[in-house]
Amino acid sequence: MNLQELREIDLQNIGRAPLAIRIGMIALLMAGTLFAGYQLDIQDLVTQRDSVIAKEPELKRQIEKKQQLAANLQAYREQLAEMERTFGTLLRQLPNKKEAENLIVDVAQTSLANGLKNQQIQPGQEVMHDFYAELPYTLRLQGTYHQLAKFASDTAALPRIVTLHDFVTITPSKDFAKDKELNLQITAKTYRYLEEGEMPKPEPTKGKGKAAPPAKSKGKG
Repeated sequence: MNLQELREIDLQNIGRAPLAIRIGMIALLMAGTLFAGYQLDIQDLVTQRDSVIAKEPELKRQIEKKQQLAANLQAYREQLAEMERTFGTLLRQLPNKKEAENLIVDVAQTSLANGLKNQQIQPGQEVMHDFYAELPYTLRLQGTYHQLAKFASDTAALPRIVTLHDFVTITPSKDFAKDKELNLQITAKTYRYLEEGEMPKPEPTKGKGKAAPPAKSKGKG
């Protein structure tokens, strides 16, 4: 079948065309169908294959990382056990409510042992946290620079946890030229366990409010 025969094909009477022309048309239709199928199906599969191949290096890195984690699992477990022991030691340094109330006495005695003058020890508002409470105290002390520094060091060495904050208000005493003493206002914080019944209640989930009361039906008057 040559070009001239293709031009003379009557598509409306294709069934009456010579056998060679009909076979040629069928071959062209099959070729077009196969080409369209390649574009629609095979090309998509090729694209998916290329995408999977591109992800292969990252997947290999993830596998290697997980293999390393699995190899170090025992070491991680030992570290976790050590952290739990350390955490338990720190928790044991938190006093109960009664002990916490007496702890500020230890702070006052530490200041006196260092030759300081306790001008004021004022408790502040207790602050609740997840499993412990924070008890702040405002201290006003008077003494020399070395006495104040020794007091801070000895307070940090107490067996219970006491932290000092806000070293901002330091003024010379009235007789500073004579006694070289300073006035210091500082905040000392102690901490205690929350006892049973003191744990803060979890906040209600948003969107779950109380149901509205049913509307009252109007009676016939």
